[in-house]
Amino acid sequence: MEKVDLVIQARWIVPVEPRGVVLEDHALAVRDGEIVAILPAADVPEACPGAEVLMRPNHLLIPGLINAHTHAAMTLFRGMADDMSLEKWLGEHIWPAENRWVSPDFVRDGTHLAIIEMIRSGVTCFQDMYFFPDVVAQAAVEHKIRAVTGMIVLEAPTAWAANPDEYLEKGIEVHDRYLGHQHIHTSFAPHAPYTVSDETFGRLRVIADELDVPVHMHLHETATEVAEAEKTNGKRPIARIDELGLLNALLTAVHMTQLTDDEIKLLADRGVSVIHCPESNLKLASGFCPVAKLINSGINVALGTDGAASNNDLDMMGEMRTAALLGKGVSGDAASVSAEDVLAMATINGARAIGLGEITGSLEIGKRADMTCIDFSQPATQPVHHPISTLVYSATRDQVSDVWVEGNALLLDRALVNDPQKEILERASAWQRRLKEHDE
Repeated sequence: MEKVDLVIQARWIVPVEPRGVVLEDHALAVRDGEIVAILPAADVPEACPGAEVLMRPNHLLIPGLINAHTHAAMTLFRGMADDMSLEKWLGEHIWPAENRWVSPDFVRDGTHLAIIEMIRSGVTCFQDMYFFPDVVAQAAVEHKIRAVTGMIVLEAPTAWAANPDEYLEKGIEVHDRYLGHQHIHTSFAPHAPYTVSDETFGRLRVIADELDVPVHMHLHETATEVAEAEKTNGKRPIARIDELGLLNALLTAVHMTQLTDDEIKLLADRGVSVIHCPESNLKLASGFCPVAKLINSGINVALGTDGAASNNDLDMMGEMRTAALLGKGVSGDAASVSAEDVLAMATINGARAIGLGEITGSLEIGKRADMTCIDFSQPATQPVHHPISTLVYSATRDQVSDVWVEGNALLLDRALVNDPQKEILERASAWQRRLKEHDE
């Protein structure tokens, strides 16, 4: 084998693809950011002569986790408004706060805080939906994490744009700026059917088809949303979105807690991906996404945390466990939404949903080396009978030891490689003081 840049030897490697495979005492080799070999540890000296081997003797190596839906900058609103319905939370607290505070500086500082939290939680890629996507992209570049920045679209004026024309124009500018970038990708992010008009949706669909980029949207999040849509438009939101030509394989539909069997069949027929945010849905009492039914229907289901203002963390390890437990409870079937299912939701399914399934989401030769290592030597994860089950049902994000994107370490032995944490935390504290002083 040609000289490699990095060899990681782990007790267990779970590539995710093929499904359910656990490789014990194997190693993974990386060259120029690409996975070039996965081989038994005993073969490393001959196959990779002279290579420096990073030993992880009690660890599980998996593809990097993909947070398929979040609002990164909203970390600065974490804990500001809790224990209330979505409608009250948004209308009385979050939207007024955004009108008052959102700016490039707010988005920069909140996104930096979110990224270091996600890296420490094993995340190598996130899909964002928020204002100033150019600032989000720049923060991701600085941390060398992979990101899909949402080109947000609304009817209402905000600090980012005054009207739909400007949202679309500025979004396309961000798309063009990062076209072909190593780590930054884009998706259109119309907020929700109740905040975007038919005319704007029509224009967005044409542009999304031309650019071949995903469309990332909240849909069927609550019973109230669906009831109001039926009252206003005479149809459920999914029916309206379908009539507008947006219910297709480019759509990543977030939340989806209110679904009929006919709607599930329609989603499957159209190739829509669903992004499940179990902890945010639980906290806001939004309803239950029928994950088992979606999986059984062949729908690609990914996993997201939503924003830290409604979760209140960006912990994909915790999200996996909650998704598995909630899925069993909702379906009434303990065998449904298995540990293997939710690991796929947090990795390869997320990659496919956001249009990156060919480059990340699994540990396969030829894919980019986006990887996460979890230390199982702690009492809470011993003994290890089944590594995937241990990961989902026992491990926590505090056990994430290492994170790589394209073979470059972002977290090594639990330490951030690019370590601006002190400054980022100081800025977050300063924002907390500003928000508190304004409230008083």
